[in-house]
Amino acid sequence: MKLRLSALILAVSTSFALAASDGSENPMVGGAAMFSDKNIVENAVNSADHTTLVAAVQAAGLVETLQGEGPFTVFAPTNEAFAKLPAGTVETLLKPENKDMLVKILTCHVVAANAMSDAINQMIADDGGMHTVKTVGGCEFTAMKHGDKVQIKDGQGNIATVTIADVKQSNGVIHVIDTVLLPAN
Repeated sequence: MKLRLSALILAVSTSFALAASDGSENPMVGGAAMFSDKNIVENAVNSADHTTLVAAVQAAGLVETLQGEGPFTVFAPTNEAFAKLPAGTVETLLKPENKDMLVKILTCHVVAANAMSDAINQMIADDGGMHTVKTVGGCEFTAMKHGDKVQIKDGQGNIATVTIADVKQSNGVIHVIDTVLLPAN
């Protein structure tokens, strides 16, 4: 009995150590460890700061896509970013009859590449301080620098700041942003 208990404690300790080492290369997001061996959706559902984004991805039918092979770079707005939208906007977008608009907005947060912040910074520098970003949703945004932070200007002139960069995923990377990116009207 004592040997079995010791083996169980060792197994549990080892699994915690392995879990910590899997997530230790990534920053915490929304109070949760982000694991580089999990996909974008598997990690996002654990972030307390991204419950609105996860609900929107589910309502838009994009879960399977974002669990796909990728690579994807996702600029992931926080709950606070969604709260900045005019009152009732999120609720309206989550209605089934507005699914096409929701899909458009969400896919404008996704780039078909694995773009880490050093690559984004280099593209901004190479393009004289502003780099055009083309998204899978057909939007064109502008990446730029403000101090040491990367910012994204959307099609309506709103500016999102990357607050947590380089959250590695098995199928790409997440950059947490503080504003929802919107397509041009």
